[in-house]
Formats: sequence, structure tokens, C-alpha cells
Amino acid sequence: MQLLSDQLLKKLDAVEKKYKELQFKLSQPEVFQNPKEFQKLSKELNSLEELYKTYQEYKKALEQYGEAKEILQSGDEELKDLAKEEIKELEPRLEELAQRLKVLLLPKDERDSKNVILEIRAGVGGEEAALFAADLLRMYQRYAEEKGWKFQILDSNKTGLGGYKEVIVLIEGKDVYSHLKYESGVHRVQRVPVTESGGRIHTSTATVAVLPEVEEAEVEINPSDLRIETFRASGAGGQYVNTTETAVRITHIPTGIVVQCQDERSQFQNKQKALKILRAKLKQFYEQQQLEEITKERREQVGHGDRSEKIRTYNFPQNRVTDHRINLTLHKLDQIMEGKLDELIEALQQHEQQQKLKELEESLTG
Repeated sequence: MQLLSDQLLKKLDAVEKKYKELQFKLSQPEVFQNPKEFQKLSKELNSLEELYKTYQEYKKALEQYGEAKEILQSGDEELKDLAKEEIKELEPRLEELAQRLKVLLLPKDERDSKNVILEIRAGVGGEEAALFAADLLRMYQRYAEEKGWKFQILDSNKTGLGGYKEVIVLIEGKDVYSHLKYESGVHRVQRVPVTESGGRIHTSTATVAVLPEVEEAEVEINPSDLRIETFRASGAGGQYVNTTETAVRITHIPTGIVVQCQDERSQFQNKQKALKILRAKLKQFYEQQQLEEITKERREQVGHGDRSEKIRTYNFPQNRVTDHRINLTLHKLDQIMEGKLDELIEALQQHEQQQKLKELEESLTG
């Protein structure tokens, strides 16, 4: 049976001490009378609650285990049998609690609770790539519906056959980024295109980028750095859209980043949504700059896939999807394209968790 190491126990003791300190502070009249401080401390306490309670369970089970071991050293045969039974039950319980505590001690990604801006672009493959981009859009929309998330198209560039050269979506809900952050990268499709008369299997690609939504306070944008243009929207919306300059294009002059939005009927709404996309892109741009300045860049195996990396293959003739990062193949592509992504995403989450647990253990023993 593997119990927690002394280093981990020290970390947990520190959490326990912090939890009790926060409880004490929250009981003080001066804190109770200060709503902002009370809210801040309550949030901090809540973030430690599961870890604290699990540690209490672990300590209680460990104490019971120690008592049962002592009984085995005594001379009472009847009590020994009871102690053996208790040890048999406690050992797997202690291992389960130890594992849960290790997971709870892992550093949290503060972005996990955020909404996301999802970009899908047609890659290699012409019209077939654009149709595949439309299929991916539908897949994520179905998944969002399953999760009870709000799904809203911010901007799109459709092709004649119903595909998308590019589409940008805002997905809002509980812990959206924690589920969709694994989707960034190149998605490859293998199938017979509807545009192919000879029935040959083609390989096409689409790229997906998942950006956590950024609050205004997180990225400061100087209005003088922006060039804002309006133009007539194209596509869905009828005569009104095509004859009124409601579409908005914003260029961030220092970085050269260009965003646009044309899916709303109001110029103001399109401008607000374009700014939302711009904030997310700027945050990603500045973070990427910081990473490049660090000589030894740490790259996650799973989690923030580069858009140049092929992350997944969708093979329609074999009803197969393969995630190349974790070597997982599922023969249920039909279900996945209907938004049944949980099995894939849970496997990616578990893989990332295992990698982080390994790093945690190496940092404690190193």
C-alpha cells in the first residue's frame, strides 16, 4: 500500500493551517462588516474546502488503520480477526484518498472556468476542407448543447456549398475552457468528398484554435492603436445586411492583428464582439511573446496544442477517430460527429493529470 510521502503531508498540513486561519478571519466582526474582504476570503476558503475535507478523511482513516495494526500485535485472537477485516477495508480506501489528495494538490489552471472563443478555419483540401470545417462547427455545437452551454457565432465566411472558410464562435457556460482547451490544433479528415465523382478517399484538414475569453481589465487596449472600419456585411441576413454598413473590421496597429464581425444587425453589437475577439487574440499574442523570450520553453504534451500539430484524424470509411497525442482510437466517429465528445475529452484530461502527477512526484523527490 502506497501512503502519502512526508513532503506531501507537509503541503497538506500547510493547507489545513491556512483553512483554519481563513475560518477564524471570517468569524471576525471587522471582516464580516467588509463585504469585499468577506467575499475574497470566502472564495479562498471555498477553493480549499474539498482538499481540507479529503485530508481530514485521510487522517481519520490512517488513525483507524494504525489502531487496527496495533490490535494485530495484541494477544486477543477475536479482536485480531476484526482488525484484519478492518485493514482489508482501509487499505484500498487510504490509497484512493491518497490519490485524490495528489490530484487536488495539482496547480489549477485559472483559465479552466472561462468561456472560450473558438476559431475553425478550412485548411488543406479546398471546398472539402471548408465542408469539414462546417462539420466540426456542428460537432462543437452539439457538444455545447449536451453541456447546456450557450453557443453563438461571432463571425463567419461561408462557401457556396455550405462550408466555412472561417468561423468564430463564443461558447459560454460552466468550465468551458477546461473541456475545449484540448481541441487546438490540426484536425484531419479522410473520406470521399461530396465534390468527388470518382469515389476516391481524400485527406483534408481544418485548424481549430481555442482562446479563453478575456475580460476588459485583463488586456489594456489603447483606442489610438485601433483602426476601425465599417463595411457591408455579406451572407445571411437578406437585403438589410447587404445594404447597410453594419459589419466592423478592427486592426490593432502595433501587432497587425485584424478581426472582424458581421453576424449582428447592429454596428455597435458587431464592434463589441470584434473587440471581444481582439482581446482574446492579444492576450494569446503577448503570452506567446513571453514564451519565446524564455530560452527553455516548457511545452505541454496535451492541453495547448500548437495549430501546426496534427492532433486528430477522422476516418469516415472506417467510422474511426484517432487522437494522436494519446494514441487513442475509437470506432464511433458517427457518435463523435454528433457531439458525443466526453470519452475523448475525459481521456485527454486524465492523460494531462497523469503527466502533472508525475511532475509533482519528480519535483518532490528531485
